[in-house]
Amino acid sequence: MDVKKDFVLKNNVRNTLTKFRNFPMVPRVVFGSGSFGQLGEILMPHRKSTEAPMVYLVDDVFEGTGLVERIPLICSDRLVFISADEEPKTQQVDALVNEIRELFSEEPSGIIGIGGGTLLDLAKAVAIMLTNEGGAARYQGWDLVHKPAVYHVGIPTISGTGAEVSRTTVLLGPEKKLGINSDYTTFDQVILDPDLLEGVPHEQWFYTGMDCFIHCIESLSGTYLNAFSQSYGEKALDLCKEVFLRDLPEKQAREKLMMASWHGGMSIAYSQVGVAHAMSYGLSYVLGVKHGLGNCLVFQHLEEFYPEGVALFHRMKDTHGIVLPKGVCGHVSEDDLDTMSAVALGLEPLWENALGPDWKARVSAEELKSIYRRI
Repeated sequence: MDVKKDFVLKNNVRNTLTKFRNFPMVPRVVFGSGSFGQLGEILMPHRKSTEAPMVYLVDDVFEGTGLVERIPLICSDRLVFISADEEPKTQQVDALVNEIRELFSEEPSGIIGIGGGTLLDLAKAVAIMLTNEGGAARYQGWDLVHKPAVYHVGIPTISGTGAEVSRTTVLLGPEKKLGINSDYTTFDQVILDPDLLEGVPHEQWFYTGMDCFIHCIESLSGTYLNAFSQSYGEKALDLCKEVFLRDLPEKQAREKLMMASWHGGMSIAYSQVGVAHAMSYGLSYVLGVKHGLGNCLVFQHLEEFYPEGVALFHRMKDTHGIVLPKGVCGHVSEDDLDTMSAVALGLEPLWENALGPDWKARVSAEELKSIYRRI
């Protein structure tokens, strides 16, 4: 009996019946107060030569601060400060890639993103585009990247987006807001240092934390839900409740929110988000509304889809004295409303997760425009 042939035949039969996604995870992570100090030691084995730099993409709020002095710059390393005031764009990624190629004769040893979701997404996208041809907009979608990225490291300085653990990098493109979703997007290394979260403005902390909370609500109530995503989503949701409904010591709150973000990001690795995220993409694409705030602006009006989650959101919002902006869409034209709805409805996996395979019969552009008008 040919054991190997028998094994292959049996496996082929099984695979025709069920095909499971083989998702990547972050292979290395270090957690703890002060762990940022290990960055130089972590990077050293990945340095290819003195002419192949580590390129650090850093939120410009840290320019001139003590954090920058702790970055282990050696040889030809380059520090690039980037504003996170706007959502990351495909054109911005292309410009950074071209700049790096012009500055250095060798491919960088690594790309290190230090900041919130914007900087982490830029770092992932730049690492991908340094090894893949064309512009970043070409790769907006699912599994369009076929060459491994440059070694890349994520160091979050605010928690909630899950960008540090996800296999996507969300970008505003010329025609849509959509992630580069691929097996090569995930960071090779993440450093989770709760000390780096000190000093985040209260409203920004809340909006970004709500991104994690809404991840959980959408994942746990979605049609894609499974034991894998449920286990992470339930833990993230419990941590969010602790952080936003209990009076925790600041250090403990930072640590718990950092882990909520990690678990929330993991919960959608084998699942998906839903209505709030889809509609937030429309807001961002047309009005440039930041992702965390956009999620909150939309989610407050989604009682029809997530009644218990919306009620809990209002409790958290009131607990922290957050007053959401009003009239954001008050002067938006019908054409812009059409665009916002089209962008949102174009994210088919999100709607299928939220409403099932017959989602097109259950939601319309007019319904979405009605919600946008209330924002």
